[in-house]
Amino acid sequence: MAVDPPKLRLPPYTALRAFEAAARHNSFVAAARELCVTPAAVAQQVKALEAWLGGALFERHSQGIALTPQGRHARPALSAAMDQMGLAVQNLRSEMRGSELHIAALPALAQLWLSPRLRRLHLDFPGVQVSVTAMEEPPNFKREPFDMGLFYLDAPRKDVRIIALAKDHLLPVCTPKILKTLRVKGKIRLHGQPLLHDTVWDGDWARWLDATSMHGVDATTGPRFSLYSMALQAALDGDGLLMGRECLVAPYLASGKLRAASPIRVPLPTGPNLLLPSHRASHTLTQQFVNWIQMSFSEAASTF
Repeated sequence: MAVDPPKLRLPPYTALRAFEAAARHNSFVAAARELCVTPAAVAQQVKALEAWLGGALFERHSQGIALTPQGRHARPALSAAMDQMGLAVQNLRSEMRGSELHIAALPALAQLWLSPRLRRLHLDFPGVQVSVTAMEEPPNFKREPFDMGLFYLDAPRKDVRIIALAKDHLLPVCTPKILKTLRVKGKIRLHGQPLLHDTVWDGDWARWLDATSMHGVDATTGPRFSLYSMALQAALDGDGLLMGRECLVAPYLASGKLRAASPIRVPLPTGPNLLLPSHRASHTLTQQFVNWIQMSFSEAASTF
């Protein structure tokens, strides 16, 4: 009489995913943020996996968690498996859905650079469905359904090609009306003026003031906005001076709605970059869009 061999039993995928994220971040809180659940839910899933395995994967301390030797040994293989599964799902989605482009972008680039060009994009790529998701940090392209990204990024990323699209500079900008009040005996004086800040680039004012040796101006004062577009709107409304990133404020300078409050442009270490994951680089539609966006940035740069 034949006896069937025992079949491999696997733990629940949600428990494996919770452990992998917590192990990678070394934090239940950061894992919960990534998985869009509560830290308690992550902790519960990890506990269920430990019960299934019959041993601990984390040591719990009052100041946080630490992987056990068994958990540390398992994490790289699980992470690689999660990455491969993500890539397989993305390739399957691409084959099933055809002409779609999913772009992740920094909110400022999505709102101020990409959004005004979407109509032209649709005309140049008829029949292609383009989706844009704004996010503060680049996604994990192996696990999230994005074909490319638009970000200011100066650090390399594994399996991602970084294409520099333009050089960028800092320069203070304001309305023409405010600019008139800054001129004192033929010179521009920023002392005592309200400074507008974007929280993502909160150090831009200090960078420009240090580079220009303009002392006596407190770079920490003034209102802060979580979106660069909100800070820009406040500048357009005449609420103060914004430290402009030239790639983003160029159209408003060209139209005369804003004026440069100083002729000094301070170069940034990095400008807007196109992030192209290696598994998407050979796709024809992706290559066509890369050429399109490079050409669009070149055209915009010619107006600076």
